Amino acid sequence: MSFITNLLDTALARRQHFFDEEHYAAFRLFNGFYEGFPQLSIDIYARTALFHNYAETPIDDELNSAVQWLNAQLPWIQCIVCKARSAKSSAEKRATLLYGSVPDQKIREAGVWYSIDITMNRDASFYLDTRNVRAWAKTNLRGKTVLNTFAYTGSLGVAAFAGGAARVIQLDRNQNFLNLAKDSYALNGFSVKSRDFLSTDFFPGVSQLKKSGQLFDCIFLDPPFFASTASGRVDLETGSTKLINKIRPLVRHGGWIIAINNALFINGKDYLASLQALCADEYLSIEQLIPVPDDFTGSTPPQLKNSPTDPAPFNHSTKIAVLRVKRKSKYLLTADG
Repeated sequence: MSFITNLLDTALARRQHFFDEEHYAAFRLFNGFYEGFPQLSIDIYARTALFHNYAETPIDDELNSAVQWLNAQLPWIQCIVCKARSAKSSAEKRATLLYGSVPDQKIREAGVWYSIDITMNRDASFYLDTRNVRAWAKTNLRGKTVLNTFAYTGSLGVAAFAGGAARVIQLDRNQNFLNLAKDSYALNGFSVKSRDFLSTDFFPGVSQLKKSGQLFDCIFLDPPFFASTASGRVDLETGSTKLINKIRPLVRHGGWIIAINNALFINGKDYLASLQALCADEYLSIEQLIPVPDDFTGSTPPQLKNSPTDPAPFNHSTKIAVLRVKRKSKYLLTADG
């Protein structure tokens, strides 16, 4: 047995409960950052395995061993692709086929279908670390109105609809991502209304919603680590609270902001302190912290010794907080109630 296959055996034993008989599940099979080989992580998307190769130098032997191990241990895997973060070509960063032919195009999580395209860009089109946020949405948003900012392929909004949300607006500047969200709607039999898919930059989009007097019971805020456009700048290391303040006026009294910060080099205590400072005026309060699921961290509790910063009291560098919004009394009555 090779070094990498020993690690994969241990990882597989920890994740037996994530497999489903029909092989439609999506989860992280191996997180090398926490489990002994930081150059590699492996995700399962239905019958497709996705390798995330973070190595700066070639790890061909380990990749070949991992492919052979998967074929032996999970013979139902029909496709294996690899995303190489340090690759020079954008095509290799999106995906290189290692085994099989066509990657799966849908997965099922907690009874909800999601359309995926893991070769669309550098990400896999579906974030595994926010599974517990989707579970929260299904549980809490029945009859509610929802705005999903930086929607990407819309999974948080899809989960909200699956939980009975009255209306969900998906906002993202990339129309291709929103088209995948529409495909997820179709898979679940949800009605696709073009007015609820806003292909626009976050800053003008939010400003337009404010001008129109719309309010929401819940807003998801899951921005990229860094982005800059002519309309504004996103920087989760220095400006995450500014984004929260940007959307606060759009939340109804008693509503929620689900704030997600994935900045690796911001430790948990500092991020929590920034949220607590926002709550000092008592018009925001921290209702709960949502953990990243244990398949993504590798174990419960996670082994954080290799983390560049300590995420505690969060369990991962993806830091997720549910904020409850209180509106000033003069703003309680609005055009839309």
